[in-house]
Amino acid sequence: MSLNLYALVALTALVGELALTAIAGLLNVRAMTGAVPDEFRDVFDGDTYARSQAYTRARTRFGLVQSTTTLAALLVFWFSGGFGWMDQVARSAGLGPVATGLLFIGGLALAMTGLDLPFRIYGTFVVEERFGFNRTTVGTFIADLLKGLALSLLLGGVLLGAILFFFDWAGPLAWLWCWAATTLFMLVAQFVAPTWILPLFNTFSPLGDGELKTALLQYARSVRLPLSEIFVVDGSRRSAKANAFFTGFGSRKRIGLFDTLVEQQSTSELVAVVAHEVGHYKRGHLFKDLLLRLAHTAAIFWLLSLFLDRQGLFDAFGVAEPSVHAGLVLFGLLFTPIELALSLVVNRFSRRYEFEADAFAAETTGQATPMISALKKLSADSLTNLTPHPLHVLLHHSHPPVLERVAALRALDPDHQPAG
Repeated sequence: MSLNLYALVALTALVGELALTAIAGLLNVRAMTGAVPDEFRDVFDGDTYARSQAYTRARTRFGLVQSTTTLAALLVFWFSGGFGWMDQVARSAGLGPVATGLLFIGGLALAMTGLDLPFRIYGTFVVEERFGFNRTTVGTFIADLLKGLALSLLLGGVLLGAILFFFDWAGPLAWLWCWAATTLFMLVAQFVAPTWILPLFNTFSPLGDGELKTALLQYARSVRLPLSEIFVVDGSRRSAKANAFFTGFGSRKRIGLFDTLVEQQSTSELVAVVAHEVGHYKRGHLFKDLLLRLAHTAAIFWLLSLFLDRQGLFDAFGVAEPSVHAGLVLFGLLFTPIELALSLVVNRFSRRYEFEADAFAAETTGQATPMISALKKLSADSLTNLTPHPLHVLLHHSHPPVLERVAALRALDPDHQPAG
């Protein structure tokens, strides 16, 4: 192993990212105010507000411990020659380049899963349990874990195998072939996920006839949105938190409402929430997000192709012989600062899309009041931090702070006044 420029860049980026996360977390905790913001006094009493702040502190501490432990384990593995050792183990099997690569990357992924498992258990059965959110049984947790591993092995293995094959076979244009394969994979996943993948983890029950279904179908017709189905998802099997989503394309468009959301919200609020999700579709956010991810993927593969023959990259991590499989992993570590910068751009677009979807909901339902009410209820029920620090928002938030969302909605509906 050589502490060369590649090693220094990767080490600085990894440690710097952890330091930045820690600073943002500390500032986020210190930014919490002692009094409930006036806008939310009708849904946050003193006890609920204190619990939301305790929840933010607990999640911040837990996240920092997890991030620090993960980085420490990575550094120990790195500086003890772990990458070189794993490469030799994979090569000793005497397999071809694709199978060797799958063995190398699969072994590292399995080790990361094992490292992450205690944190998943603690986060679910201690942190979430302490604040009344966890409803996951041990059986459900194990089943989710095994299903996730199986899908990663099957689907991830196929895609990874294709990437290894193209880099070994296609020469200078390998990055383009890999991008095309990944694009095809992502597009197919958009179609098959609603029908074949999501039902592996949740039960999707058609929404029964009644006031809510009538209101939702009437709204869908008003915005000229043909829906194949409206489903109630058994989210309460895992968490008390509520959610809704819009997925699929063409004739496979679906709206999913968590059963917890249906229990907590009125019909008008649920219509507003669905209108928000439809807004993402109607405003082209799903398509724009897909294009952004495709551009991101193309950039990664192109940059990767420039580094696969750099001996210094492999020397930095103690890998004796350059290879595609090791290059994929090592470049990922070197890519950390660029990935962080790209995530800031992605999150910025995402926050803007949320404002646009909120506005779409207010415009197409004719009023902002139900969306405001729904957001406030969701915030109270999920113990949302109402006053996040701007740096924390910049780094980690795909959604704008709820106070900003409510203020933007209020500007569209000035006659609505906050309760309390």
